[in-house]
Order: sequence, then C-alpha cells, then structure tokens
Amino acid sequence: MHDHHQAPGAGLDRPEQRRRLGWTLSLAATYMVAEVVGGFWTGSLALLADAGHMLSDVGALTLTLFALWLSDRPSPTARTFGYRRIEILAALANGTALVVVAVLILFEAWERSSAPPTVRGLPMLLIATGGLVVNVIGLALLNRGKDQSLNLRGAWLHLLSDALGSVGAMAAGISIWLFDWSFADPLASALIAVLVLWSAWALLRETVDVLLESAPPHLDVDEISSALCGVPGVAEVHDLHVWTITSGMVSLSCHVTARDHDPPSQLLGRLQDVLRQRFSIEHVTIQVEPKGFEESVEVC
Repeated sequence: MHDHHQAPGAGLDRPEQRRRLGWTLSLAATYMVAEVVGGFWTGSLALLADAGHMLSDVGALTLTLFALWLSDRPSPTARTFGYRRIEILAALANGTALVVVAVLILFEAWERSSAPPTVRGLPMLLIATGGLVVNVIGLALLNRGKDQSLNLRGAWLHLLSDALGSVGAMAAGISIWLFDWSFADPLASALIAVLVLWSAWALLRETVDVLLESAPPHLDVDEISSALCGVPGVAEVHDLHVWTITSGMVSLSCHVTARDHDPPSQLLGRLQDVLRQRFSIEHVTIQVEPKGFEESVEVC
C-alpha cells in the first residue's frame, strides 16, 4: 500500500531557481574573463587561482541549470522516478571539479613559493574586490534555494568558497601593495585551495550518502522503527528502509505485521499519519501482513 503525495517545498519554485541561476551564471562568466586578464596583467597567482575557481563556478552553474531542466522533463515509463537523480549526479560532478581545482592551485602555489614573482598589489586588490562583489551577489541570489537541493547547494558552495578566495586575494593584494610581501600571493593561493577542498568534502560526503541510499542525516531509523511499533494494531516492523531519491524527496518502505483486531486500511492510515506528522516523510510504501504470514509462505 502506498502514499504518493509529496510535501510542498519551501523556498524557491523551479522556474525561480532557474532564473536566479541564469543571472548568477551570467555574472560569474563575465567576471571570470576579467580575473583571467587581471591575473596575467598583475602577475598574481591568487587572481588566476580565483579565476580558475570561478571557471569551476561557471561549469557548476551550467551543470546545475541543465540538471534542473532535465529533472523536470517527461521521462519514459521505465524511469519510475524520472530524471530526478540527475541533480545528485550534477552535485557529485561539482564536488569532483572542486577537488581538481584545489589540487591544481596547491601545486602551482608550491612551485611559486620558492621564487615568488613580482605582483602588482593595487590592481590585484581592486580586481579581487570586484570578484568578491560578484560572488556576494550570486550567494544572495541562491541563498533561499540552497537548502532545497543538493545540486543548488553545490553551486552555492562553489560561490561561497570563491568569495572567501576573493577575500584571500584581497588580503594578499594589500600585503603586496603596502608592505611588498611577495610571498603573500602563493600563501593566499594555498589558503584558497584549502577552502575549496573543505567545500568539496562536505558536498561529496552528502552526495555519496544519497547515492548509497543511506538514511538522511536528520532522520533516526531506530526512532522511526520505535514510532511505527508504537502505533496501535502493530505487532512487528521489519525490512525497514529509509533513503533519499533526490534533495527533499525522502522515501520509506517497510513490512508491518498487524494484530488481528484492526482492518489493514485503518492501520495503514495511522502509520502514514505518524510518518507524515513526526518525520515529514510523505513517499511511503508499507506492506501490511497478518500474524504468521511469513511462516505460512511456501517456498517454490
């Protein structure tokens, strides 16, 4: 027996998510070019690292937009959940891209640390400040939707780590401009890489948990089992599974052994109410079995 209603999501609806992602993508792509030009002009690795990170932002935002579009497309009957898991795959790709960018930045920072090149501090500071402004605007545009979707969260994390990277590049620009501390540039680059790795680890861990069909972190499977066992008319709960299809879509399936005195339809209604009200789980599949059902099944 099933309950297929899905809880309405809070925050941004899908068209608004796509619109805001489009604006953020346009801003990031435009300023990425400015940072590449500025990085070569000033000789700053930190700016080029920030531009490389912004390139991963552009890729992440493009992938996020594509995943949102595809997940809403009509699907063939063989794909019973549609294309909703495309968003999780996009989040996995975003996290992997973050790791690659971080490793490349760390390698180049190590190469430059032994002989830091001459860097123009003031232009570097001004360009990095512009990058921070662009990232803050993008963070504001995506902030309301980041808790609805791992895919959007991945894009938001890209922007957050890039904004922190811009702060590091600004600090390096000030140090070079005022104090001629040339080592500040590779140091800021290494710090940017560490921030990128931190963002990537959090995103990849959450994404892999979804792909492994682990229980969502905010739900305790033992607590759910105890709650179902406490429903009047339930003798036993077994084969309980709780997993995430895609961000915001939690599914549950289980077998429930019923006592003799209640009709299955009434028992099912009480079980659904507990799952909906206490755990906000809407997409459930519950098999109600009479006592002794498993013992009476003949092996073919």
